[in-house]
Amino acid sequence: MEMSDARQVFAITGSDRLGFLQNLVTNDLRKAEGALVYAALLTPQGKFIADFFVHETGDMMLLDVSAALAPVLVPRLNMYRLRADVQIAPSPMVVSRGTGPAPVGALPDPRDARLGWRLYGPEDLSDATDWDALRVALLVPEAGIELTGDSYILEQGFERLHGVDFRKGCYVGQEVTARMKHKTELRKGLARVEIHGDAAPGTPIMAGDREAGTLLTRAGDQAIAYLRFDRAEGPMQAGDAVVTRLPD
Repeated sequence: MEMSDARQVFAITGSDRLGFLQNLVTNDLRKAEGALVYAALLTPQGKFIADFFVHETGDMMLLDVSAALAPVLVPRLNMYRLRADVQIAPSPMVVSRGTGPAPVGALPDPRDARLGWRLYGPEDLSDATDWDALRVALLVPEAGIELTGDSYILEQGFERLHGVDFRKGCYVGQEVTARMKHKTELRKGLARVEIHGDAAPGTPIMAGDREAGTLLTRAGDQAIAYLRFDRAEGPMQAGDAVVTRLPD
């Protein structure tokens, strides 16, 4: 049920590359030298555009993004580029990922150590991990399923997944994100649920006659759901299935 397993890598070069991206994305890219940083680009209203990984190596930064989001992300980055000394070009590198023994040169997934490693190179060395099952177990959102253009990243768990830095300074959408962090208690967001019965992803979840959320990625008898927390107490219905929120 993933949007796509396909990933695309872009090489970002030029003397202004760090400052350019640093002023746009949700995380502190000064941490990307020799490591991976997970981040997102938002609209000025704080809504999700794309999530990606960034790795600084040599005289370039590698940006690893879903191939389905690349046609949205790259034009938006170029729109902000103006006169900055920054070049954004497709890279032939292939993204490998796995949870078994890490190949030489692999980098730990910065979202959660249990998500294993990512590697950038000429061939695919990925293992046979069941990524949907692992995402459900760890409550990790996927672009096109949990992460959409209506998403606010704090409702999607970006703080827990180390995808946002509240000390780095300004970025696009920062004001809305900071306000959600400091001035409000989240009333909606992702949660793990247990399911008994048939219910496809996308099925509305009902608490009596009130809508409580939506069923998203399912793996076996558990799933990720987007819920209104004040309505997600006790058994709920999703189609013919009984849905119960699991403890955080």
